[in-house]
Amino acid sequence: MQVKLHHYDLKLKHNFKISRLSFDIKPTLIVELISDGISGFGEATENAYYELDTYKIAADITKIIPIIEKSGNLSPEEFWNTLNPLLLHNRFALCALDIAFHDLFARKKEKKLYELWNLSIDKNPLTNYTIGISTIDEMLLKMKEMPWPIYKIKLGTPNDIEIVKALRATTKAIFRVDANCGWTVEETIKNSIVLKDLGVEFIEQPLKADDYLGHAEVFKHSVLPIIADESCIEEEDVLKCHNYFHGVNIKLMKCGGITSALRMIHEAKSLGLKTMVGCMTESTIGISAIAHLLPFLDYVDMDGALLLEKDIATGVSIDFGKTIYSKENGTGAKLIR
Repeated sequence: MQVKLHHYDLKLKHNFKISRLSFDIKPTLIVELISDGISGFGEATENAYYELDTYKIAADITKIIPIIEKSGNLSPEEFWNTLNPLLLHNRFALCALDIAFHDLFARKKEKKLYELWNLSIDKNPLTNYTIGISTIDEMLLKMKEMPWPIYKIKLGTPNDIEIVKALRATTKAIFRVDANCGWTVEETIKNSIVLKDLGVEFIEQPLKADDYLGHAEVFKHSVLPIIADESCIEEEDVLKCHNYFHGVNIKLMKCGGITSALRMIHEAKSLGLKTMVGCMTESTIGISAIAHLLPFLDYVDMDGALLLEKDIATGVSIDFGKTIYSKENGTGAKLIR
């Protein structure tokens, strides 16, 4: 099995801002695994919060290429188990490799990934479209530019309620809000009451990741469901979120790919937690992998490629929140050469 690494800079349509950072360009690394003339693709993007850039991700993959090259005959789970001990410090690298291997494995079986898992896509959830922090006028323009049935609104500003009220006045769409650790306990509980009346479905990660005393208070008193994001990174975090959150948002890059995400989803369901998979700002390579997990999920945030000025890949497409699968096997994603 051959390994190829491709670096790209993904330019966004608009500046993207959350409570702790903003950016116009997102560097990404595409991993291509080649076997018997067939390519599988995976992706990992730069992430300042986790102190990872694409060159660090590529360097850690390069160190273990001899092991990867000898692993072509393994199952996806065996492949993940082989590489996991070598990439405990870099889950983004593990994710890109895991997705690429799942893609390759399914393509060699001449099946789409969800078909390989014997899943029905008839009841897939719709994806939201994210509105980053900006002026109210600019946020309204972004919504006008992209009419959508569900919006995720990034918050964590001094005028969050004013923002949601202004956006609500222009649409009947479902709202979800994400404070990215930007609120206090008191703010969250108070905001939940107002936001419920404004048609908000849930609040995502209002408090800092490790504030479990605060999470307990919010869980007890919020009138809206609370979904963990930064508090749910790897597999052991799912159990920690039980009785502190109503659901978990799993990110493939944070947890190490599809293999670990599947285990997290199943554990969350066994604990009665709502299941969600979210994306980073990434290309259709990464988004196409998320699409095959949809039959397992209550919610999904897979709009990353929709935020780009120009994509680098083909694969799944999204029409007014609905996922349309590629005719290609595997995840369905391919680089635009």
